[in-house]
Amino acid sequence: MSNPQQIVELAHEVKRLAAGKIGDINEINRETTFLALNALIEAARAGDAGKGFAVVANQVKHVSARIADVTTGLNRELAGALARLTELGDSMISRMRSLDGQRCADLALNMIDIIDRNLYERSCDVRWWATDSAVVESLSEASPAAAAHACNRLAVILDSYTVYLDLWVVDANGVIVANGRHATNPVRSRSVSDARWFTEAMKTKSGTQYVASDIESVPLLGNAQVATYSTAIREGGTANGRPVGALVIFFDWAPQASAVVKSVRLSEQEWARTRCLIVDSRSRVIAASDGKGLLEEQFRLNTDGKSSGCYETPQGNVVSFAATPGYETYRGLGWFGVICQQPA
Repeated sequence: MSNPQQIVELAHEVKRLAAGKIGDINEINRETTFLALNALIEAARAGDAGKGFAVVANQVKHVSARIADVTTGLNRELAGALARLTELGDSMISRMRSLDGQRCADLALNMIDIIDRNLYERSCDVRWWATDSAVVESLSEASPAAAAHACNRLAVILDSYTVYLDLWVVDANGVIVANGRHATNPVRSRSVSDARWFTEAMKTKSGTQYVASDIESVPLLGNAQVATYSTAIREGGTANGRPVGALVIFFDWAPQASAVVKSVRLSEQEWARTRCLIVDSRSRVIAASDGKGLLEEQFRLNTDGKSSGCYETPQGNVVSFAATPGYETYRGLGWFGVICQQPA
């Protein structure tokens, strides 16, 4: 099937050619009329000898007039018809782009919804793991044996939940006392007291609360890109117990998010001109189907206050977007699913 955009572009080209050729005919006709007038003047000067030539000049003048009438009619009818054709074509393309933009906005919503549902599970994990007896005892007993037992328990969890890079137990002073990847990631005794996810976790009012942080690269995890979730570990493992430390879990963001943005249902032709993104509340690109600009590129959206929609950029690209809807108790962090398409 022909590309509608190419059909419209062809109509514009025909309109341009028609206007140009009609202009050329008019210019030639003006020159012919001018020559006929000059011939009549010269024939008049020649008197009787020029009468025969005057007849020819008059006929040329009449032919020029007829050509002028034809070109005027052609310009009015053909140019008018082509103008209507191109207007209809442009309108059709505009409607198609609008419909395609809305479809992509729906796909963007699906992207961010998958992310939200995934991260909702992370918020549940951190809250119930913080009540695990081995985790609580590692802080309440504060002994090497309790810490070792907690490390082993966290390692068992990580064996089943492979989407995590590590789980840390941090005491009230901000010192890591246990972690699940203790053999390959020796972070015990390191201080993280200045990390926002620790200080905010210690401020939570009950075990039902948690802290969700924006995507960041963590040096102690080899600068891996992670989604960090934390909550207070409470005395006795009860929801209202006194905070004695924090549990911090690191979701392996990069591969999980990459799978989401690369799984959008687009045709092969669409993928050739499309980029799918997750953009955070600070306009940072935190996931991209082309793998570019992660945590560095700023992609500023023109949402016009809407949670979902599409718009065309000055470069002719169509940007479709959808804000995080949140899921259950996870309200989201102001992120957007974004699909940016170049013209077909």
